[in-house]
Amino acid sequence: MSESTIQNKPLVAIVGRPNVGKSTLFNRLISQRKAIVEDVPGVTRDRIYAETQWDGKEFSLVDTGGFDPEGDELYPSLIKNQIDIALDEADLILCILDGKESVMPHDLDVIELLRKVKKPVIFAVNKIDHKKHESATLEFHRLGIEEYIVISAMQGRNVNELLDRIVELLPEHEPIEEIEEDIIKVAVLGKPNVGKSTLINHILGEERLMTSPVAGTTRDTIDTYITKNEKKYLLIDTAGIRRKSRITFSVEKHSVYRAVRAMERADIALLIIDAQEGPTHQDARLARLIADKGRGCIILLNKWDLVPANIAQTTGIDEILKDELMAVDFAPVRKISAKTGRGVDKIFDEIDKVYTNFSQRISTKRLNNFLKNIVTKTPPPIFKGKEIKFYYISQPLTEQPTFVIFTNRIKGVPENYKRFLENRFREEFDLEGTPIKLVFRSERTDS
Repeated sequence: MSESTIQNKPLVAIVGRPNVGKSTLFNRLISQRKAIVEDVPGVTRDRIYAETQWDGKEFSLVDTGGFDPEGDELYPSLIKNQIDIALDEADLILCILDGKESVMPHDLDVIELLRKVKKPVIFAVNKIDHKKHESATLEFHRLGIEEYIVISAMQGRNVNELLDRIVELLPEHEPIEEIEEDIIKVAVLGKPNVGKSTLINHILGEERLMTSPVAGTTRDTIDTYITKNEKKYLLIDTAGIRRKSRITFSVEKHSVYRAVRAMERADIALLIIDAQEGPTHQDARLARLIADKGRGCIILLNKWDLVPANIAQTTGIDEILKDELMAVDFAPVRKISAKTGRGVDKIFDEIDKVYTNFSQRISTKRLNNFLKNIVTKTPPPIFKGKEIKFYYISQPLTEQPTFVIFTNRIKGVPENYKRFLENRFREEFDLEGTPIKLVFRSERTDS
């Protein structure tokens, strides 16, 4: 809670029919050395969201093509829902066309939908690797497109020009609101119909939000201020979607959009899982988003009252759940029923504990004694025949606790040893519910 003003970064959505190079362009944009600030991968190889900047202007980028690699929807529905969702949330639409193919019927579908847009749209004709091939793009004018940028996402051709155009058309950053310094901001995340609004209603003791057994009945993200035990909280409800849909694909994509927006503002996320269904691929995506955004997390296993007794008595349920949601295996698990109220009264105790851990600062002396003991018992492995030495550790940041270790071999510390250090950190210090970041720096400073 170091900042009182929350910034709302403009959102750019990449749209277009499949196989035009949306994901390639996304990866190219976020790998620009000037541009990259922070990227948030999805599960396994999927990369769906990044915060980036170009020419001093920050914005968020969403690859709408990366949300469902299986692509088992009907083709026209996939295109329409992809763009509808982007139009709901994005400040600017980046439409990609394939310059190596002639105009396809599905390009016409995309363009027809974009004609109704009252937001800036940039058209980019992709896969043009050389200037001599640009004449092949002239046929795209018959789609009614007056201007487009010819690019090669694979080779990076004209990508800088595209970025210049993006930042030129983006709206200025505007504060969402002024937030009091002593308020803990909590995002309520989960798939549609998992019980987010029901939970908040139970907390408030009123029908503050419209609830329904039909997924997607909360029309907008709703903020609720609450004071409990003389402490102030802001609950950010991300439930549902803005339009009715029976297509799981589009519902899941929209929940990622909403989670992205919510996590920009939150300190802690309540990740709600349907206890009857168990963790799903989409839950794992949200878990990865929480961890990579560096937010605290509490896993709420909701609808526990509906779980059969023989399953509810199974040992090791928490561990099984964390194995499936490995990105937030640091999070406490609480079994609740938002409908009956079981366990709901304990949630704020957990929020307080996690926020304390999330914002704690550990003394430098304590950190260095800890590091010395660890290295003495289990030193890092030899790297290229030379010993890796750790000289000093400090904690420059809280609210994701960040620790800097000064060493003689930055690139020599293997990932498994970094994971070992993180595990030892969690054993030594009370860090339940918060991700931590370990940064390795050279012992030498630039002169």
